[in-house]
Amino acid sequence: MKQTKGNEMRNINVTDDHDDDEKWVYDSSVDHKGRLPLRASTGAWKASLFIIAIEFSERLSYFGIATSLIIYLTKVIHQDLKTAARSVNYWAGVTTLMPLFGGFIADAYLGRFFTVLCSTIVYLLGLILLTMSWFVPSLRACEGDVCAEPRKAHEVAFFLAIYLISIGTGGHKPSLESFGADQFDDDHPQERKNKMSFFNWWNSGLCSGLLLGVTVIVYVQDHVNWGIADIILTVVMASSLLIFIIGRPYYRYRMPSGSPLTPMLQVLVAAISKRKLPHPSSPADLYEIPNSQKAQGRLLCHTKKLKFLDRAAIVEEKENSFEKQDPWRLATVTKVEEMKLVLNMIPIWLATLPFGICVAQAATFFIKQGVIMNRNIGGFLIPPASIYSLAAIGMITSVIIYEKILVPILRKATGNERGIKILQRIGIGMLFSIATMIAAALVEKKRLGAVKKDPVNGSLSMSVFWLAPQFLIIGAGDGFALVGLQEYFYDQVPDSMRSLGIAFYLSVIGAANFLSSLLITLVDHITEKGGKSWFGKDLNSSRLDKFYWLLAIMTMANLLLFVFVAKRYSYKNVQSLAVANCNEDDHDAAGSMA
Repeated sequence: MKQTKGNEMRNINVTDDHDDDEKWVYDSSVDHKGRLPLRASTGAWKASLFIIAIEFSERLSYFGIATSLIIYLTKVIHQDLKTAARSVNYWAGVTTLMPLFGGFIADAYLGRFFTVLCSTIVYLLGLILLTMSWFVPSLRACEGDVCAEPRKAHEVAFFLAIYLISIGTGGHKPSLESFGADQFDDDHPQERKNKMSFFNWWNSGLCSGLLLGVTVIVYVQDHVNWGIADIILTVVMASSLLIFIIGRPYYRYRMPSGSPLTPMLQVLVAAISKRKLPHPSSPADLYEIPNSQKAQGRLLCHTKKLKFLDRAAIVEEKENSFEKQDPWRLATVTKVEEMKLVLNMIPIWLATLPFGICVAQAATFFIKQGVIMNRNIGGFLIPPASIYSLAAIGMITSVIIYEKILVPILRKATGNERGIKILQRIGIGMLFSIATMIAAALVEKKRLGAVKKDPVNGSLSMSVFWLAPQFLIIGAGDGFALVGLQEYFYDQVPDSMRSLGIAFYLSVIGAANFLSSLLITLVDHITEKGGKSWFGKDLNSSRLDKFYWLLAIMTMANLLLFVFVAKRYSYKNVQSLAVANCNEDDHDAAGSMA
């Protein structure tokens, strides 16, 4: 009888704890007044929809500008093809590397909400200056509609405006996406599943903005003028900023915890200082605070890789594990594992760069190909940048198919809550990038054949929709690789570095843009020595088909390297209740679900 009564009391306590977890959110987040968030009225989809709205506006303006930038530089600023491609790659590179700085500021000092707020204002200033460069007489390119040579003041205002947009994106992009993912509680089963869907729907919203940007906005740029398009973008961005502010009471906030780099440096210093100590026979002998006493964040399980760093968690005889420790002398297992997580990401980051180089071609040479092909459909002249909309359609389609069809099937087949591992998803996207380059090479070869037969109208004999396969394939691949990279870098970084995690993802694309410019210069130099450069003064005198084949071969070889690295990768493994619950064989199925 006593045993039955005791069981009943324990059941009541478990039920009370469950009800409490359902009512409140215990993931170290707070509401807008600094209190424990109420689950029913904060976070989840009710909050993330406000956040997706501002991302939609940002992508609308970004792609409206980015996809037409190479056309503007060649037509208005009068740069040649190679210079314009390099200018676009440099700008895209800065835009996607700046988030490393913005993500650090968000995680360490300002917090994600205020970083998004400040950076969006900077972004808005860039759009206002871009508008002024068209309408203010002293900043206009010239007096008439056609300029033989643009004014220097216009060039300065134009480049200052687009780099202000880069700076704004630097804070906006990593903070906003991580802020959106923060609205879902990792320890709540339903919200954890919703977070996995969040990245898919986030990118669907992103692609919807992209779709309007490269169709409606580009159409206005092409058939009205750039100034009117800039006004539209400014008004939309200002409206979305207002919507973001209105959503403030519904958000869950993570307080900044200081520089995330300091704990990693402490681990390194502690490991070096104890380099002569013998490695403990059991991970249980390493220092860790009890799960019940953690101040913020989750505890990580010990892994067997990079054992040298484990020495930072060795408790020396003179150290009392129950007293407050000098973090430069003794680190917890969790801090050591966080250092390992960041180091383990470096090979993955490097192995994804060739994929990023393939992505960079879509906004430069792919668009430029569309300029000289037949864009007349039933009497309607399609703006060349609008062909990029097919990449958005491909991505939206692949994300929906993956989310609604493949994930449910794969969950049943693999038992993995994600369906497949994150790195497997990225690898599938890389296969699509190889197919993209092959398709692009074949189409360009055919176009050059038409030009050889008819140097004047050869390109015009081919419809711009010959480019559709390469755009659709790269878009479908982005639905796997780009979404996978976002999820990977958000999920696998330490919890205190999640804005930086998104910045790491963006830096793949940023570094790839710079590498693309470097590769163009290198190939141009080498092939010119061989007799004729692959990059002439225009596309008809160039050999882009050979360049695309080179990228296909490079990406194919790199995929083998990526598979090698991915097979040896250890996913983040989070303690659920105690160290005893750690299972080193179940990293992706359990620990990386966060």
